[in-house]
Amino acid sequence: MTPITTQDYTIFFNNDGYTALNKHLKEANYSKVYILADENTNIECVPFFLAQISTEIEYDILEIEAGEEQKNLDICLGLWEALSEYGADRKSVIINIGGGVVTDLGGFVASTFKRGIDFINIPTSLLAMVDASIGGKTGIDLGHLKNQIGVINTPQLIVVDTSYLNTLPQLEMRSGLAEMLKHGLIHDYTYWNKLKDLSQSTIDDLDGLIYESIIIKKNIVEQDPEEKGLRKTLNYGHTLGHAIESYYINNDSKKRLLHGEAIAIGMVLANYLSVIYCDFPKTLNSEIKTILKAVYGHVEILEADYAPIIDLLKYDKKNEHGNVNFVLLEAIGKPKANCIVDEKHIIEAFKFYNL
Repeated sequence: MTPITTQDYTIFFNNDGYTALNKHLKEANYSKVYILADENTNIECVPFFLAQISTEIEYDILEIEAGEEQKNLDICLGLWEALSEYGADRKSVIINIGGGVVTDLGGFVASTFKRGIDFINIPTSLLAMVDASIGGKTGIDLGHLKNQIGVINTPQLIVVDTSYLNTLPQLEMRSGLAEMLKHGLIHDYTYWNKLKDLSQSTIDDLDGLIYESIIIKKNIVEQDPEEKGLRKTLNYGHTLGHAIESYYINNDSKKRLLHGEAIAIGMVLANYLSVIYCDFPKTLNSEIKTILKAVYGHVEILEADYAPIIDLLKYDKKNEHGNVNFVLLEAIGKPKANCIVDEKHIIEAFKFYNL
């Protein structure tokens, strides 16, 4: 696949990615390489990655536990201390091999260590390939509040090798698909239609869909790198989705939701609100709900859960001047940012989801 060149870096695919990476490592003349992986990718992905790399540069592997709970300041502190202990300097590079947690966290650690060292992303999950590793957002959670601390800083390059997807559980693949479905709904009816039923798709088809999804995000980010306007539309489904994800992670009586599972619910809720505030077609709203629930199933959201989830909305990063701002849809491919909605309609949306 043809590399995708952004304003600041290039995304390479499959075997071509390792050729580009080896060339970059040689030309950059790094003092040392630090590979950041979680306990799963260190076993499943790092050995294959190392077999593709031809460099004499010394490297160390930094391993963290897997899971969203690792995106916190304590883990950052441990990694900063490890980098110092292992002799990292301004000419060191961090290579992040993992899903969205690893690329978010590793990018943030690199961006803040010694006021910033280079980093490279090797996304190994579908979610990271189409979303988390693209666009320069790095960061960590603040307690149970997602992505509250971070900076926008781009990697030197990204290698998207879809062979890593063979290491993923089906649930993780499904989680990543939610971001691709989001790209279809906010950008392009044709792309959405391709994603509605993947039952007959081949691996080659998936490679093409991943490529399209990356192009969609890349084009949006380049027009609005600092999220002043258009880039906000990438948060469609995420306002309530992030609140639901945080609530279920930190509630011992609830089964933890993966990011994509929570975002799928968030999209159903956002579409219901789109009917009220943006005249989104009711029949299309019902169709999208049916499709999303067919893929992700139904999650029990009790009436007693509504208020604490809604309370978490005040921490959403899109908020301005005390208002909770939603991204809604006027039509597929026509999102509208900065929509303010009434709490009673959010409750109606929960009830619509539960039907």
